[in-house]
Amino acid sequence: MERLIKIDSIRPKSAVEVKTSKLGIGFEKLDRAVFDPNKAYDKVAQLGVKWIRLQSGWARTEKEKGIYDFAWLDDIVDNLIVRGLKPWMCLAYGNGIYTAEANKIFGAVGCPPIETERERCAWDRYVFALTQRYIGRVEHFEVWNEPNWFWSHIAHEHQPNGTEYGEFVIRTSKAVKRANPNAKVIGGVESVGDIAFINKAFQTGMGDYIDYFSYHIYTPIDKKYTDRQKLIRGMVNMYNPAIQIIQGETGAPSRSDGNGEISDGAWTPEKQAKVFARHAVTDMTMPVAFSSYFSCMDMVEALSGNVNDKKSYQDYGYFGVLGAVFDENGFASGTYTPKPSYKALQTIASVFANGVEAMQLPVKVKPLESKRNIGMDISDNVMSFGFKKPNGSYGFAYWYENNVMVSTFSATISFETGIPGEPNLVDLLNGSVYKLPDNMVIYKDGVTVLKNIPINDYPLLLTFGEFAD
Repeated sequence: MERLIKIDSIRPKSAVEVKTSKLGIGFEKLDRAVFDPNKAYDKVAQLGVKWIRLQSGWARTEKEKGIYDFAWLDDIVDNLIVRGLKPWMCLAYGNGIYTAEANKIFGAVGCPPIETERERCAWDRYVFALTQRYIGRVEHFEVWNEPNWFWSHIAHEHQPNGTEYGEFVIRTSKAVKRANPNAKVIGGVESVGDIAFINKAFQTGMGDYIDYFSYHIYTPIDKKYTDRQKLIRGMVNMYNPAIQIIQGETGAPSRSDGNGEISDGAWTPEKQAKVFARHAVTDMTMPVAFSSYFSCMDMVEALSGNVNDKKSYQDYGYFGVLGAVFDENGFASGTYTPKPSYKALQTIASVFANGVEAMQLPVKVKPLESKRNIGMDISDNVMSFGFKKPNGSYGFAYWYENNVMVSTFSATISFETGIPGEPNLVDLLNGSVYKLPDNMVIYKDGVTVLKNIPINDYPLLLTFGEFAD
């Protein structure tokens, strides 16, 4: 980028400035009280994302039979809303009052209340009370979290069961809609593209009771990322094409010594930021209602802990855009510090806020001789997407599709385009805005040739007109 002329930086937008956006972030695991939300609210709001995912925490709310203490959740919901964020809520997990197994597991993770009518009715009452309480504050309710994994119960030897899950969604949806007919129900919450599990869930009739289907995907590979969305869309189309899709969880860790999905990779803060940026730009082009990135904070994974063994749930995950240190109890303490992924997500949230349409643009790769490459420009393995804003401006995002786990990439590329206007270049990883030198921009007969401009293994954005603030 040293050949370019830096002229400005993207101005971050806070959530209150963003009226519409597809982008969101996770605020999960407060049902297990693993971090201090008061130290995270302002920093998360300053990201400029709009949607924020919570877990409702039945076990934390109903500690005595029939008595619901929503004070902890009220405080979180209200603090997020006042900062311009839009909470959506995952209804989970079990409760030891009704399901004995849940008393053994940290946070009662898993343990669906389905074995007895007593459990099922207790869940219905809780869901009804929670949905009714948040009328006007929370509209979207997601049924369970990754039931293809977290569906543990004694009678079925801890095996995921799509039929049980589908029946559970139907029952839960009825409770939600009784409490608030205008609420939206989200089913699926599926994390591996398990066709058999999804089929069995839909064969219960679940498709008539949900408004959205959410899926989770963790991968640094672009094709796997887009293929999962296509699979889920295709599966949903078989049962109810009117159901919308939500990308409910994606991300990457920033360290190689943590726990959680894909954590065995040789991760660094820079690799995490690149994956976040690739996925966020891609989501802007895909037919998803909105998307969510895991997560706001470094925190314990806390997925299979035993309440009598503290070390069993001190399985630290480093998926946050905010870093933390952990105390002796596994609580995320200290100052919550932004990582490079924070800046990347903040930049993309600002650039793509308040109305953007994905569209094909007249741009083609035109490889030229490149002294920078000591050869020719790059012409293969290029990911690219076009966008238009209501003010008539255009954006064209592109990057080199390598595997960031094993290599870094920086080279040159040349484009020929019919988009009118003078282009600028935005680095979506750090928000820097550059003017292209005269020798990189050639205008002739209504065609613009962008000669030997940078291409990296993360998204750069060419802007034409007032596309970025």
